[in-house]
Amino acid sequence: MWLRPEEVLLKNALRLWVTQKSSGYFVLQRRRGHGDGGGRFTGRLVGALDAVLDSNARVAPFRILLQVPGSPVYSAIACGATLEEINQHWEWLEQNLLHTLSVFDNKEDIVSFVKGKVKALIAEETRSKVAEQEEDPEKFREALVKFEARFNFPEAEKLITYYSCCCWKGKVPRQGWLYLSINHLCFYSFFLGKELKLLVPWVDVQKLERTSNVFMTDIIRITTSSKERDFSMFLNIDEAFRIMEQLADVTLRRLLDNEIFELDPGLQDPTQITKRDLEARAQSEFFRAFFRLPGKEKLHEVADCSLWTPFSRCHTAGRMYTSDSYICFASKESGCCNVLIPLRENSLVFHSTCVFSDCESQDLGMVASQSEDKSEGEKESSPLLNAEALRSVFHQSGAEGSDFRMSREQIKERLWNDHFAEYGRTVCMFRTEKIRKLVAMGIPESLRGKLWLLFSDAVTDLASHPGYYGNLVEASMGKCCMATEEIERDLHRSLPEHPAFQNETGIAALRRVLTAYAHRNPKIGYCQSMNILTSVLLLYAKEEEAFWLLVAVCERMLPDYFNHRVIGAQVDQSVFEELIKERLPELAEHMKDLSTLASISLSWFLTLFLSIMPLEGAVNVVDCFFFDGIKAIFQLGLAILEANAAELCNSKDDGHALMILSRFFDHIQNEESPLPPIGNHHAFFSDDQEPCPVTEIADLIRDSYEKFGDHSVEQIEHMRYKHRIRVLQSHEDTTKQNVLRVVIPDVSILPEDLEELYDLFKREHLMSCYWQGMRPVILRHDPSRPYAEQYRIDSQQFTNLYKLVSPWTCGEHTQILAERTFRLLDENMDHLIEFKGFASCLDVMYNGEMNEKINLLYRLHIPPALTENERHSQSPLKNSLLSTSRPLVFGKTNGDTIDYQKQLKQMLKDLAKEDTKTEKAMPKMSQREFIQFCKTLYSMFHEDPEENSLYQAIATVTTLLLQIGEVGQRSSSLGSGSDEFTEDVQSEASDQDTVFTDTVKTTHKETQSLPVTEGNWIISFEQILASLLTEQSLVNFFEKPLELKPKLENAKQNQYCLKTNGVSDQSLAEHMKLNTQ
Repeated sequence: MWLRPEEVLLKNALRLWVTQKSSGYFVLQRRRGHGDGGGRFTGRLVGALDAVLDSNARVAPFRILLQVPGSPVYSAIACGATLEEINQHWEWLEQNLLHTLSVFDNKEDIVSFVKGKVKALIAEETRSKVAEQEEDPEKFREALVKFEARFNFPEAEKLITYYSCCCWKGKVPRQGWLYLSINHLCFYSFFLGKELKLLVPWVDVQKLERTSNVFMTDIIRITTSSKERDFSMFLNIDEAFRIMEQLADVTLRRLLDNEIFELDPGLQDPTQITKRDLEARAQSEFFRAFFRLPGKEKLHEVADCSLWTPFSRCHTAGRMYTSDSYICFASKESGCCNVLIPLRENSLVFHSTCVFSDCESQDLGMVASQSEDKSEGEKESSPLLNAEALRSVFHQSGAEGSDFRMSREQIKERLWNDHFAEYGRTVCMFRTEKIRKLVAMGIPESLRGKLWLLFSDAVTDLASHPGYYGNLVEASMGKCCMATEEIERDLHRSLPEHPAFQNETGIAALRRVLTAYAHRNPKIGYCQSMNILTSVLLLYAKEEEAFWLLVAVCERMLPDYFNHRVIGAQVDQSVFEELIKERLPELAEHMKDLSTLASISLSWFLTLFLSIMPLEGAVNVVDCFFFDGIKAIFQLGLAILEANAAELCNSKDDGHALMILSRFFDHIQNEESPLPPIGNHHAFFSDDQEPCPVTEIADLIRDSYEKFGDHSVEQIEHMRYKHRIRVLQSHEDTTKQNVLRVVIPDVSILPEDLEELYDLFKREHLMSCYWQGMRPVILRHDPSRPYAEQYRIDSQQFTNLYKLVSPWTCGEHTQILAERTFRLLDENMDHLIEFKGFASCLDVMYNGEMNEKINLLYRLHIPPALTENERHSQSPLKNSLLSTSRPLVFGKTNGDTIDYQKQLKQMLKDLAKEDTKTEKAMPKMSQREFIQFCKTLYSMFHEDPEENSLYQAIATVTTLLLQIGEVGQRSSSLGSGSDEFTEDVQSEASDQDTVFTDTVKTTHKETQSLPVTEGNWIISFEQILASLLTEQSLVNFFEKPLELKPKLENAKQNQYCLKTNGVSDQSLAEHMKLNTQ
C-alpha cells in the first residue's frame, strides 16, 4: 500500500534490507529473512525480530523508496506484504511517473511532485477502503469463526469487533487478538507454542483507563477485583478505547443499574448491538450533554458547515447537529458561537438568524416568540396556580445602599437588552463568550426566570405541553403516598427565612410543584434537596415555569441525581475528586482521603450551593449552572477549595476542614443584589470568633472561569464514563458485604469461601442475563430491593451451581437431587431462591452434623421436594439388596456377630421417649418416598473408596427399615385400633420383640387422620436416623470432613462450561483456562 512519505536513513538499514530493483528515482527493497534463503543466520535473526513485534508495528517485507541522487536521505513511499503487491506499485510508478519526471530541471521539484502524487493516492485509497470496510464483511466473518472456535460461547454472545494488540504479562508482551463481545472482553494469543486465553466479563470491570507503563506511553488498562491487564500496540487505540468504554457502560448499566436506565431503542436487545450502534450512541450522548437536551433525543446527522453570524459579519466554521426535535450548531473554536433551534412546530423551519450556507438572514426569534405567545394564549391558567413569580408578590428591597444596587440592576438590564438586540432574545439566540461574561456578572432579577427558561430550554417543554401541568396538579392532589409524606415534612424547611415561604401561598405552590413532579416521574418521586431547588425556582418563575425548570434539572441537566441511589451525584463526586488531584495536587496530597471533601461537596451538587451559601450569592451560581451545566459547579467547587487551600492544608482533622469551609460560605456576599441579606438556615455550623474576609460572589465566579474553565464537556463525559464504573461496582461491593454480614453468623463456611461462593452465585445469575433473554429472574432484578433479594437464581441456574459445588454428587441422579433441593428451598413458591438459602443448604452438606445431613436428605424425599411424578417412578425393590427376607445378623471379620434385633429394640424405645419431646414432628415417609431415599443413598456411595462396605451397611439398614414399615402396613390393613391385632402380634413375637407392638401403637395413633395409601406403609425420620447410626461405615461417611475450597476453585474455572453448546464439560475445562477474575 502507499505510504505517506517519510524520510529514512540507509546507512545502517542496509544490513536489514536487500535491493531488488532500482531506477533513476526509485528503489525496490526486500527485507532479509523473507523470500530467498540467502544469509541464513541474518535472515533468521531478522525474521525472529519481526515475529516478536506487534503485527501493527511489524515491518512489511517489501518497500519502495524515493531517492534523490547525491543525497543519503531516502523517503519510503510504498510497502507490501507480498512480491505481487509491491510489483503492482512499481509498475504504476514506471507507467505513470518515470516518463514525466524528465521534464523537471530541479531535483527538489521532482521530490515534491512525487510526494504530492503519493499523498493523492493515499487519500483516494483511504476513502475506498472505508467504504469497503463498511460493506464487505468477509474479514469480520473470518474473525467471528475464530472467536467462536477459540472461546466456544453460546450463539447469543455476539462479537462486536476485534483488534490486533499486545497483552502484557508482567514485562513480556503477548501478541494476539482482542475480541470485544456484548458481555465479555476476550484475548487470544498463540506464541512460541504457548496458548493464552483470557476472558473478562464487562460486569467484572472495576476500572477502564488509558495510562502508561515503563515500556509503553499509551496503553489500555483493565482492572478487575484481583488483577490488572494492560493492552497496547493498537493500530487505532482511540477507537478501541471508545468502543470498550461504550460496551462497559452499556453492559454495567443494563445489568447493574436497570433501576432507571433505559437503553436506546436500537440497544434494547443486546444481540442487535453493533459497532456502528455504539459509535452512534457515543455521539448522541455527547450531543445531548453538550446542548443539554432531553434523553430521548437521538442524533441523526453531523455535518461540517459555516454559520453566518451577523454580530461579527462573517461566516463561522463549525458543525451542525440534527435530531428529531432540534437543529444545533457549535463552532470549531470552543465558546465562539453555539446555537440551539427547537423544531417544536412545523411553522418553525429556518426563520432565524442561524443562516447556514447562503440563506439570507432574518429576525432571530420572531417565529419562536410568536409560538410562545400562541401557546401562552392557548392555555388558561388555573385559578389555583400562581400566575406570577413569588419574588414579585413578596418583593423585598434592601435598606442600605438600595439606590446603588438598583442602579447596578438597571445597568445590567441595559447591557442585556443591548445583547438581545444584537444576538437574539429567545432560545435560538447566539450563545457566545460575551453572554457567558454577562451571566458570570449575575443576571438581573427581572430577567432571571426568563433566561433560566431559555438556557435550559424548559421554554420548549412549556410551549409544547399546554395544560399539562394543570392536569398533573388535579390528578396528584389528594393522593397519599410515601413521596407526598416526605414532601409534607420538608415543606416548611424550604427557605424558611424568606417571606414567600412564611406564607401559605408560597407553601401551597411548592407543594403543588413537588407533588405534580412526583406524580409525573414516580421512578424519582421526591428526593431531599428538590424542595430547596424548587423553592428558589418559584421565586423567579411562574409556578408552571418552575415545574418545567425542575423537569429540566432532574431529567436533563443533572441526570441520575434524584433517585433511590443518587448514582449521578456519586459519579460527579468521584469526577470532582479526580479534578482535585489534577488541579490542586498539594491539597490532594495533604488530604489523603478525599472522601471527606466528597461528603461535604455532595450538597454543593445536589442543591447547586443553595443550601450552603447565602441566597443572594447562590442564585448567581444557579445562573451559571443553567448556562454552562454541571461544568459550572465543578469549576466553582475547585475555585472554593483553591481559595481555602492554605487553611485546609493546615487543618488538623476533618472537623476542622469542615469548619473552614463553613466559615468561608457564611462570608460570601453579593453587594450588587437588590435583595437584603438573608440568613442561611441550611449552612453548616460555623464559628465566627475569628475574623474572616468577605468574598464577593462575582469575583469567585470570575476566578472559577479563568482558572478552571478549560475543561470541555467531552472531557467531563469521558470522566463520567470512567467513574460510573467505579461507583456501580462500589454499590455492588456494598451489596455483597451486607449480604455476607447477614449470612456469616448463620453458617460455618469460612468468610473467604463464602465470598467466593457469593461471586459464583452472582455470576450464575448474570450469565442467564447474558444469553437467555428476559427470564423471570431478570424481570425481578431491582437494585432498590433489599440487599439479600437483589440477586436470585432459578431452578436451572441452581442446578448448574449444585453440580459445581455440592459434595453430594450422584452421577446421573445429581440433576434430580438438585431439582429437589431447589424445590425445598423455594419456600414462597416464586421459583427463585436467594443466596442465604443456597449458602445455608451447602453449609449443612459440608459442615452439618450427621443428624442434620440425614434431616436434609429426608426432607429432599418428601413433598414438596419430591413431586408426584417422582413418587411413582420405577421401584428398586427388585434389587436383592432391598429384600425384606435378609437375615438381621451378619458376621464380622473377626468372627463376632452383631444382634441387630437387640439394637433395634433399644433404638425404638429411645425414639418413643424422644417423640414426647419433639415439638413438631416431620411428616412420615411413604414406601415410594423411602424407595427414592434409598436410590439417592446408593448413588451417593458410588465410586467412594469404601463403596463395598457402604453398600453392605445400607443393605442392612434398608432391610431393617422395610421390616419396620411392613409391621405398620399389616397394622393398617387389619383394622384401626384393634386390640385383637395387638394380641396377635404379641403372640407371634417373642418377649424381646414387644418394642415392635409399642411402635405400631404409636405409629397408628399418629397416622390415624391420614388417608390410607399404599397400605399405610410409613417410616419416620427418627427411625431412619437411628437405623443409620447403627452402622459405623455410614456414620463415618456422613461425618467425614469435607473441603469446600477445592470445589470453589474448580467452579471458577468451569462455571462457563455448563453454558456452552456442544462441548462436554471435561473437554472444555481441559482445553480452556479462562480468567474470570
